[in-house]
Amino acid sequence: MTRRPAALRRHPADREIFRLALPALGALVAEPLFLIADSAIVGQLGTPELAGLGIAAAVLSTLVNVSIFLAYGTTAAVARMLGAGDLAGALRAGIDGCWLAILLGTGTLAAGWPLTPWIVERFGPRPDVAEHAETYLRISLLGIPAMLLVLAAIGVLRGLQDTRTPLYVAAGGAAGNVGLNIALVHGAGLGIAGSAIGTVIAQVAMAAVFVTVVARAARRHAVSLRPSWPGVGRSFGAGVPLIVRTVAMRVALIVTTVVAADLGTAELAAHQVAFTTWTLLALILDAVAIAAQALVGRALGADDATAARAITQRMIQWGVLCGLVLTVVVLAVASIYAPLFTSDPEVRALLVAALVVAALLQPLAGWVFVLDGVLIGAGDGRYLAWASVVSVAAFLPAAFAVLLLDLSGTVGIVALWAAIGLWTLVRLITLHLRERRGAWAVTGAVR
Repeated sequence: MTRRPAALRRHPADREIFRLALPALGALVAEPLFLIADSAIVGQLGTPELAGLGIAAAVLSTLVNVSIFLAYGTTAAVARMLGAGDLAGALRAGIDGCWLAILLGTGTLAAGWPLTPWIVERFGPRPDVAEHAETYLRISLLGIPAMLLVLAAIGVLRGLQDTRTPLYVAAGGAAGNVGLNIALVHGAGLGIAGSAIGTVIAQVAMAAVFVTVVARAARRHAVSLRPSWPGVGRSFGAGVPLIVRTVAMRVALIVTTVVAADLGTAELAAHQVAFTTWTLLALILDAVAIAAQALVGRALGADDATAARAITQRMIQWGVLCGLVLTVVVLAVASIYAPLFTSDPEVRALLVAALVVAALLQPLAGWVFVLDGVLIGAGDGRYLAWASVVSVAAFLPAAFAVLLLDLSGTVGIVALWAAIGLWTLVRLITLHLRERRGAWAVTGAVR
């Protein structure tokens, strides 16, 4: 009898992996679904509006993802405390993370609002594109505090091994966002401003629901909702390496938008949709990584390094397999997917070309995201920061070569996405070396 591939054979960890990963998938795709919905709705207004959304989306993604440690770091800290049997301590760590999110979100709004024109100008868009980008960005900044609070609250629930609640909230938020955007953009005739307003309303509603859930859990276990400022400080200190990691990654992603803008308006519009789609695919793969954060953190908190390593190997298998499935799906639907976003035949052709390259990278990406989740769950932030800097250092020369060679059209967009492929490969190499050596598997409630 022919033996099935290892990833398809039953494994003791599968039940827990799927219990966490499948609901996490729905919650993870909420943010890119917001942007994809915005892209589809705004794309019907015209190519300048879609290009402007591309610039604003790149900025907003950067602002939010610099603080992604609020979800990832909180997940790891809460899971370790849970594994050590200290539920009250786990909730305390999570609440401190939520207060940190509020502080960072308010500061980001205060700094970003007056700098909006300057930020948009750095991308070098045409005046009509810049106007739309500024409109969307200014309004969307109002939702930044809520967006960061959502990240922290999701981290609390993931650390407590609850990925179902984030799924329900994210699904409701995504559905509400689509309805609001259609009503405000086309029904009320607010254009791109209506899209931003609808997204802000949906984010605030999601934050309110998450705060209610966390507050109820805290009351049940007699944990104060007031901030513990030493705890808030520790949350920030533990997140600094993850901030470095994320900043390095966002530098690479911003450079891709800058390069796409230099290629031309059609290339920028196509890249915006391709990049948003790439983000969606990445987060689908990251569902397994979310399970890694929760399960590896809990195992190490319970002093079981052997279980942490076994879970890691199993999730790598599932990550690569899921990547292969996504490759097939994207290649199959690329030509019918592109017309959903634009009627411009040039943008459609460029988008299909970018999607083909993105599809071929999915198995590597699946492996990368799992390893990233494992090391985050282990609290191995310093290595992750170093690895991110190395991978971006390898990517930047390839991206700037596209500018120096003055490429454009299909050749230019494919070359840009090939540079993204190089970045993914270097990330895989650095993370795989760390995972093989095992130095990350340090046990205990606190690292």
